[in-house]
Amino acid sequence: MKPFTAPIRETAAIAPWHAGLGATPAQPARRRSWLLPSDPSSVREARRLTRAQLADWALDDQIDDTVLLVSELVTNALRHAWGPIRLTFCLPSPHGGLRCEIEDANPAGPLRRHVEEHDEEGRGLHMLTRLSHRWGSRRTHAGKVVWFELHACAGPV
Repeated sequence: MKPFTAPIRETAAIAPWHAGLGATPAQPARRRSWLLPSDPSSVREARRLTRAQLADWALDDQIDDTVLLVSELVTNALRHAWGPIRLTFCLPSPHGGLRCEIEDANPAGPLRRHVEEHDEEGRGLHMLTRLSHRWGSRRTHAGKVVWFELHACAGPV
């Protein structure tokens, strides 16, 4: 059974934190968001949505890293939170590249832990640090958002 995803249409009207992104009338800021159910199949759906959206925005060079990081963060949201998960992409980010956000209902921020060579868990935040330009988290009225940004790559938007 295909999981339900509720797409939020792409708009040029961006949330207040997007003010001052450097977007111009010729290149307005873009935002795309989906609500995913709290179900393991949402990881696969998030990967599919990520590939499709980045291809649509001609960000082919960023697809692999973005899919990997989205998969990790959606998995973390499923393991450590409850309720639906919101996946959001913003272009350009406050620093000119692609921004991805994963929102869940748990207000506790991510905890980086020491991992040993043979540990099978706990590597997600280490990958986030290595592959993203920058990342962080912030509390919301309903939980938290964990976000990451990748440098801008060539390609029309």
